[in-house]
Amino acid sequence: MSEPWMIEVQDLTKRYGSRVAIHGVSFQVARGEIVGLLGPNGAGKSTTMRILAGFLPATFGTARVAGYDVALDSLEVRRRIGYMPENNPLYPEMRVQEYLRFRARLKGLSRRRARERVEVVLEQCGLTEVRRRLIGQLSKGYRQRVGLADALVHEPDLIVLDEPTIGLDPHQIRSVRRLIKGLAGRHTVLLSTHILPEAEMTCHRMLILLEGRVLASGTPAELERRLSGSRQVLAEIAAPEEGLRSFWNACPEVAAWEMAPADDGFHRCLLMPRGDQDLRPQVYAWVREQGWTLRELSCRRYSLEDIYVRLTGQEGGGASDEDEED
Repeated sequence: MSEPWMIEVQDLTKRYGSRVAIHGVSFQVARGEIVGLLGPNGAGKSTTMRILAGFLPATFGTARVAGYDVALDSLEVRRRIGYMPENNPLYPEMRVQEYLRFRARLKGLSRRRARERVEVVLEQCGLTEVRRRLIGQLSKGYRQRVGLADALVHEPDLIVLDEPTIGLDPHQIRSVRRLIKGLAGRHTVLLSTHILPEAEMTCHRMLILLEGRVLASGTPAELERRLSGSRQVLAEIAAPEEGLRSFWNACPEVAAWEMAPADDGFHRCLLMPRGDQDLRPQVYAWVREQGWTLRELSCRRYSLEDIYVRLTGQEGGGASDEDEED
């Protein structure tokens, strides 16, 4: 099938009695995209992923993967999805290689193809050295890698990863990040994470969920523009304080400003433009005309963490959805 969208979700709702886990969620994910789901506990991230993977039925709404309806064509959908839940249901008494071959066969691969694919994912996920180890004897980091290898072994079109880097050390996180980014194009990736810088470095686009609804979506740059509405400029200038105050008040291009003293006679000025424009060329020209000294001139951007906190009001940041449904 040649649908442009790998995922199409329309008005998806999931109720548990009187409690609504997700309410009217709608979004689309293009083929080859890496999209991150962000949100605090109970936002609906894991519920959405489990419905897409066929592990939960929706109460209302529709979800399609590669053109197939998740509810009506669940077997076709499952063939096209590799799903790694946050808590991997691994078999601790099995060896890594044995487990991956078992999983590959369950997913419909022939014996020969299963052996070939297991060799590939062992290398991809850095598991070659522990291939004959019992899964129960592995560290949390290596168990995460086994879960990721399981999701990849049958070469799915869509890979759904719930907190894929949880429990990994910084070196392992970098390795998994490179692996996920390398999947783009050949695969579509939908992942949830509470590590906000990780999402910014890995994902093409983010969906921020709050209380079961999509609060915002877009690239980090698009979310930043939505939050700030303008390009704030930071300038450090050596000039008389009163002169700077009078100057900013008289500039029609500056809608608002803040100023604080710095060292060596410099003042740190934060300038908010009137409208969506870059003030840096004007500030540079103004400072030169006045004969003042300019030490720093830059755009102040919001980090993904700033955006997330401002949009959700969650000062503690969004963690995982481990107990979201129970």
